[in-house]
Amino acid sequence: MRPLEILLSLANLLAFLVLAVPRLPRAVPWVRHLAPIALPIAGAQVLVEGPRWQMVPAYALAVLFFVVWLLRYVTPAGGPARQERTNRLAAGLAIGLGVLGLAISVALPMVLPVFRFPHPSGPYEIGTLTYHWVDADRPEVFTADPSDRRELMVQIWYPAEEDPSSPRAPYIQDADAVMSAFARLFDLPGFLLGNVKYLTTNAIPSALVAAPMADDEPGYPVLIYLEGLGTFRQMNTFQVEELVSHGYIVVAIDQPYTAANVVFPDGRQAEGLPIERTKPLANQSFLPAERAPTLNGRTFQEGIIPYLAQDVSFALDRLAVLNQVDPNGILTGRLDLQRVGTFGPSLGGLVGGEACRLETRLRACLFLDAPMPTDVVEEGLQQPAMWITRDADAMRLERRKAGGWPEAEIHAELSSNRAVFESLPGDGYFVEVPGMFHINYTDIPSWSPLWPLLGFAGPIGAQRAHSIINAYSLAFFDRHLKSQPATRFDGPTKQYPEVSFETRRP
Repeated sequence: MRPLEILLSLANLLAFLVLAVPRLPRAVPWVRHLAPIALPIAGAQVLVEGPRWQMVPAYALAVLFFVVWLLRYVTPAGGPARQERTNRLAAGLAIGLGVLGLAISVALPMVLPVFRFPHPSGPYEIGTLTYHWVDADRPEVFTADPSDRRELMVQIWYPAEEDPSSPRAPYIQDADAVMSAFARLFDLPGFLLGNVKYLTTNAIPSALVAAPMADDEPGYPVLIYLEGLGTFRQMNTFQVEELVSHGYIVVAIDQPYTAANVVFPDGRQAEGLPIERTKPLANQSFLPAERAPTLNGRTFQEGIIPYLAQDVSFALDRLAVLNQVDPNGILTGRLDLQRVGTFGPSLGGLVGGEACRLETRLRACLFLDAPMPTDVVEEGLQQPAMWITRDADAMRLERRKAGGWPEAEIHAELSSNRAVFESLPGDGYFVEVPGMFHINYTDIPSWSPLWPLLGFAGPIGAQRAHSIINAYSLAFFDRHLKSQPATRFDGPTKQYPEVSFETRRP
């Protein structure tokens, strides 16, 4: 809960006690004047922090307690008998509606909280910038207009100089448009996601003046983040901020029409296509159907993954230009493009696998709960690679609780991961974490404690899952992009005894 939300809940509790316990104002007469204070606090909360539906019971209680206070203390008339009846009526209203209302008004903001992401463990602060890039040489295959070109929104997080007084960036830019599309794609009631628009991060935004980049190093290694199907570029903020705080520049690509919704600077929106249309296009790359899927009259024999992987190559080209001249004056000469890696969950891992097969500029590849494309299985990868995954039992448990994960997909993911891992000519790491569900690889379990109760998040818990992912992600990139020792890969650790870990060395 936000500060004024907490204050409003406390004010409502105080008003309840004053009105429901007559002895209290008799013993301490001045206390009765505190009862109506909840109403102006509610008004201040709406104006300062912004209203949200989870607080409606708290707003209603503030109004109710104010009315009851007026009946009891301000407008008693008609003699002692009538005043006593008024007092009993007021007490009855306060008790009857107050107990239930207080419980609901506190519970709703707690199960759908407005929280701030934990401060990452690294020494650097975080700055963030957003860019709009157009690939004039490549048509947009997700639309029917042949003149449409591929456009990307790209958000970059970088190590910044410390500035405690700066405001912090919102979790999601254009949150209303993005979250309404996200809810639609996954058949979720929109009200369950209303708290997300108010979340803030640890990053300093570039709204007025971008935060200066930390000057400890002449340049920082670059990591390209690729989002999951139907999600958005900020979906792994827990992981992005941890990596940036340890001296990485993270470049997140919002891929139109497979993302939930991409909002361009001029207000145009590229809403995600329905999952039932995009999933066959993605699955074709690792679990091909006899009849290849089509889109806008075009057949995708190898699925859509090769096309999406071209976004990575295009982004690398644009980063090279940005490294020469950044219009924001922040990134010029600071992107170490000789040390570039990629990571992402689900569809992002699929795209990352294909990009790593094609791009020698990518030097380290991390995959989160994602199958490998068939051509990656056949040709293998040359770069160091790491998989953070789970066993078949966890996938089947998720299927029983939340649906999805047919046996063919389970087998395809685990067998393709194992095949590419065992064919690596160099370093490889296979990290298997029990108790993980698919959304545990993203921020989603942090949004609400409801997700595990509804069966969407695994028994491992959000904090534990994120801690493991961050620890192994950082160790992997530190070893292969910074040439730092990584004792975490020497064997099982006391910190994460549940993790099953394998290494492959040349």
